[in-house]
Amino acid sequence: MSSSKKKTIMISVVVLVCILLNISLGFATEFLKLGLFMDTIGTMLTSALCGSVPGIFVAIVTNFVLGLSDNIFFYYGLINVLIALITSFVFRKFQKIKVVHLIGLLFAITLIATVITDIFINNVTGFNLDREYSTIVFAIFNRLPFQGPISIFISIFLTELLDKSISIAISYALIKIIPEKIREDLYFTGWKQTPIEYDEAVKLERGSGKFGSLKSKITTLMTFAAVFLGIIATIISMVLFRKYTIDQHSDIANGVAAYVAEIVDGDKVDEYLEKGEAAPGYKEIEKLMYSVKETSKDIEYVYVYQIKEDGCHVVFDLDTEEVEGGNPGDLIEFDEAFLPFLPKLLAGEEIDPIISDETFGWLLTVYKPVYDSNGECVCYACVDVSMRTLNVYERDFLIKLLAIYTGFFIFILSISIWFARYHIIYPVDSMSKAASEFAYDSNESRQENVNLISSLDIHTGDEIEKLYYSLLQTTDENFINYVELNRKTEAMDRLQKGLIIVLADMVENRDESTGDHVRKTAAYTRVIMESLKKKGYYTDQLTDAYMDDVERSAPLHDVGKIQIPDAILNKPGKLTDMEYDIMKTHTTRGQAIIEQVIQSLPESEYLEEAKNISGGHHEKWNGTGYPKGLAGEDIPLSARIMAVADVFDALVSVRCYKRAFTFDEAMNIIKKDAGTHFDPKVAEAFIDASDEVKKILDYYTELRETDNTDEKKD
Repeated sequence: MSSSKKKTIMISVVVLVCILLNISLGFATEFLKLGLFMDTIGTMLTSALCGSVPGIFVAIVTNFVLGLSDNIFFYYGLINVLIALITSFVFRKFQKIKVVHLIGLLFAITLIATVITDIFINNVTGFNLDREYSTIVFAIFNRLPFQGPISIFISIFLTELLDKSISIAISYALIKIIPEKIREDLYFTGWKQTPIEYDEAVKLERGSGKFGSLKSKITTLMTFAAVFLGIIATIISMVLFRKYTIDQHSDIANGVAAYVAEIVDGDKVDEYLEKGEAAPGYKEIEKLMYSVKETSKDIEYVYVYQIKEDGCHVVFDLDTEEVEGGNPGDLIEFDEAFLPFLPKLLAGEEIDPIISDETFGWLLTVYKPVYDSNGECVCYACVDVSMRTLNVYERDFLIKLLAIYTGFFIFILSISIWFARYHIIYPVDSMSKAASEFAYDSNESRQENVNLISSLDIHTGDEIEKLYYSLLQTTDENFINYVELNRKTEAMDRLQKGLIIVLADMVENRDESTGDHVRKTAAYTRVIMESLKKKGYYTDQLTDAYMDDVERSAPLHDVGKIQIPDAILNKPGKLTDMEYDIMKTHTTRGQAIIEQVIQSLPESEYLEEAKNISGGHHEKWNGTGYPKGLAGEDIPLSARIMAVADVFDALVSVRCYKRAFTFDEAMNIIKKDAGTHFDPKVAEAFIDASDEVKKILDYYTELRETDNTDEKKD
């Protein structure tokens, strides 16, 4: 048996047992007249263990079954449903239940039960305290020093407090008996994906959309739809109920009127009018009329009128507790509501029931013709049914309807939210959250993106599941494409770097004495930048990308020399002023060459630094350099770094016009010229990294010597 099927069976058993527990306790307490209903223990137990939906289901079934024997339980169904909601919330919100949580739960459900019982039931439906409640409430009420609505409220509150205290105590004791592992398995979820923790689920439900969360939108839509349908259904129900009640009243009145018309002798009507009670058989008929009037409490008046042009002539008119009947022969004026029917009445015809609210109140009146032996209508048997009770019936029906409907509304809304939560909200929000956490900075990160989406395991069986697999497929394909793109990008990057070195070597090879100058200076720039960053200098500029761009473009710093004549470039002696001016143009010429390349490769950002380095690596901190005479931080940082690296390598290298300085001599010159020729911070960083600089110099010196030895052997 699968775990999900086993869980369903366990929850079903709990629900069934708790329904039976509620019904048993409800019938028992009702039979004993304790005033403690105790029919919410099963509801609390189910809500705490399984959640709101099973808890509400238990509440509705309980009160429906109990309501079949006593309809007062229909009213209390709403209380039971609200108790299920609150209990579920408390036990879900506070997974480690403490005494303070139970106290809060107690007072919350007690207050709700009291308010609904007192205001919604007693004050609206007119229930009597001594009739609807038994010993405990009535005993508390009689012992209070004051009487009235407040005392009723207090009596109900204290009784409910006792009832709910016992219910919570029993429920919690039963919960504690159940092992924690079983309690965890009993909670009614319905995951259509890999389950997530409660706190994370709450965050997902809150959402972060511009117009609210998905849950709030679905809840609002479902609530609006349910309320709208509820209002329409209530209006239709009330209209049908009114029609049914009026029809029922009409049937009663028609039946009584027909009976009276049957027992009145039409041939003796004139005698009844003249002699009244002295007429033979008059009292017997009147007695029968009284007896039929008592068949329904809704019958207000029973009388017999002879209708003439001058008004209604009393033949029989029964007394009531409030109104004394008229005497035979009395003349009664027509009520205004009857004037439209007067022609038919004078003609002895039957008329439809009339509803009026005039002299004798709100009444439904039925007239039945009384015929003599010749078949002529001589008078009418009349019955008035009070419509005042219709208001009571309608109010009682409306409250019962609202109480039942509200309970079902909460149940349906809870199921809808539950369904939306596990089939829509969690899957969609989980995909959205996972997508928002995607990282693309490395292949490992992109593989994690695929794993993250795959781990959701969404299986709603609808369009959301299709969307999930589309997202999973897209993420997987993106990963493959990224890997391939990175491979090609890295290949292109290596190709570009190789071409840069080849180009730089072509330029430097025209200078017979530069050797590995481009490689060494590039390595020195990396050492300088790492040292600057370590010291905290220019950290806003020294990003990883910037440092890569500077190191990558450093070999192009003398690319302009390709346009300098060999006679000047390799002249063994001192250059003339004119020749020196031509030599200095290698900076601007190099800058121009790189600008042309940038136009062809606009997305090669490192070339911008190559342009800065080529054009500015002979500028000096004090402004005496060339080609523009820039000073201080007006000189690009990359050019200031290159200046140190370039001069140092020139100092320690043999040239046709000079010897090679020793490492220490070169370092001292860099130190001496800091603040005049060089950026003092860059010079400081270079000097402090002298160990790394020495390693680079030694490496290339050794490499050069090895190459020279190999050339001699050849």
